[in-house]
Amino acid sequence: MLKEIRDKNKLIALVLTHDHSKPGLEFFTADELTLQMGYMRYPANHRILPHVHKPAPRGVTYTLEALFVKSGSILVDLYTEERKFIQAIKLIKDDTILFVSGGHGFKFIEEGELIEIKQGPYVVQDLDKDKFENPDIQ
Repeated sequence: MLKEIRDKNKLIALVLTHDHSKPGLEFFTADELTLQMGYMRYPANHRILPHVHKPAPRGVTYTLEALFVKSGSILVDLYTEERKFIQAIKLIKDDTILFVSGGHGFKFIEEGELIEIKQGPYVVQDLDKDKFENPDIQ
């Protein structure tokens, strides 16, 4: 299942749950996003032709980030760009989340492994991230 998390009309995150299953190719993201998320399911022996990606200059002004939960479970706190708490969402093994806007934090509910994908290169923490405390979260 695909879940859209919004604050008013602004997309904050997309969550693709572990039980999502649909034949063929499906992209969930708008064309203007600088990180795209899609899903594909094909039968045995289906082929995707070999290909290379051509150079195509793109500009990135806001880092998008995706997490895949390889094992365990986490609680993801979602925030607006103004750092207002929106909601917490639990992710379990094989769930994926794409952060589109706003802020986020994590708490491991149980020991787990995450795979993180985002645009690079990572500059330095002070330029790439603005960390903040949420007094309501323990």
